[in-house]
Amino acid sequence: MNTVNLVESFSEFKEFKNINRQVMMQILEEVFRSVLFKKYNDNDNFDIIVNVEKGDLEIWRYREVVADDAVEDENIQIAYSEAIKIEPDFEIGEEVSEEVKLSDFGRREVLAIRQNLAAKIQEFENDNEFKKYKDRVGEIITGEVYQVWKKEIFVLDDDGIELILPKSEQIPSDYYRKGDTIKAIVLKVEMRNGTPVIILSRTSPVFLERLFESEVPEVFDGLITIKNIVREPGERAKVAVESYDDRIDPVGACVGMKGSRIHGIVRELRNENIDVINYTPNLQLYIQRALSPARITSIEVHEDSKKANVYLKPDQVSMAIGKGGFNIKLAGRLTGYEIDVYRDTDEDMEDVDIQEFSDEIDQWIIDELKSMGCDTARSVLDLKVEELVKRTDLEEETIKEVVRILRAEFE
Repeated sequence: MNTVNLVESFSEFKEFKNINRQVMMQILEEVFRSVLFKKYNDNDNFDIIVNVEKGDLEIWRYREVVADDAVEDENIQIAYSEAIKIEPDFEIGEEVSEEVKLSDFGRREVLAIRQNLAAKIQEFENDNEFKKYKDRVGEIITGEVYQVWKKEIFVLDDDGIELILPKSEQIPSDYYRKGDTIKAIVLKVEMRNGTPVIILSRTSPVFLERLFESEVPEVFDGLITIKNIVREPGERAKVAVESYDDRIDPVGACVGMKGSRIHGIVRELRNENIDVINYTPNLQLYIQRALSPARITSIEVHEDSKKANVYLKPDQVSMAIGKGGFNIKLAGRLTGYEIDVYRDTDEDMEDVDIQEFSDEIDQWIIDELKSMGCDTARSVLDLKVEELVKRTDLEEETIKEVVRILRAEFE
């Protein structure tokens, strides 16, 4: 192989990688200089000419003509008798230029050129990918799923760069197949063994914040500020918002007419329930809003221990706690206070609708109890365990657990 159209012989690299011709030429020159240095212990007296237009490469070696018995370094000097074979008019002291052909290199050297070129191109690509994404942490990107594994999903962006969405950063109900379009934020970018690793996330609160920015112009323009976001991905989220313009209702603007703005966000988050509340520096009011949709009777705030005791009517307790305890858990994280829920003292001796225990007792068990006429907690507790087992299809252990839960409410 000669040097003519050498660049084209490596076209597989150029076509596969996102590298323009100019950069390809620079990499090629660097690789050849490295090989020349290994072969001749120097490369200062070589010119490597890369023709961008034609896509070819020439290597020229320059040596000084000296007397036959005065050659000290064959790399930079040439004997007069050898020089006149190239050109009869050469005289001692003049400079001889010779073209170095690829055929002058050995098989191992040619192989080294190919390997070095591939390594340099990969290094260039890795550096480019890292630079592209290191300043994009926290931005939303859209890519195409090209591989789905048990613990992670591999995504390709518009430039064919590989991104990773780990299982831990996926919403539990996420389901993707190869070829699907996926939206996520860039969580972090790091180099591992010289290779850039770009991690995506759909569970980060920042992802929800960026979705609000894309759907709500007032948030994007800074007219509405998102003070805090807490999430249980796929289940529930609470977003505290504030507007410095009294003419703008921050909650109404975020939700939109008939929920038009927030519906798009909810769909993207797999029907995650999103509570948007007005932020306020008034701590009691803030906690009250954070526990929405439950209606609170009174609150005791202990700022020194960062705890809050919240009192509610019995029919509001399960609403404050929420399914799976997510509502009260998120309210605590949003406000920074540990929240304990209590029933109003005046209501302690009253009966409680059994449906209020749906956060602790499975709905099918509640339905079974209702079918036999036990609609309240006391109506269940008034019967013996044996009687309940006989009158329902429930097992004794299940009945005992239900009774334990109901009694705890009156103790």
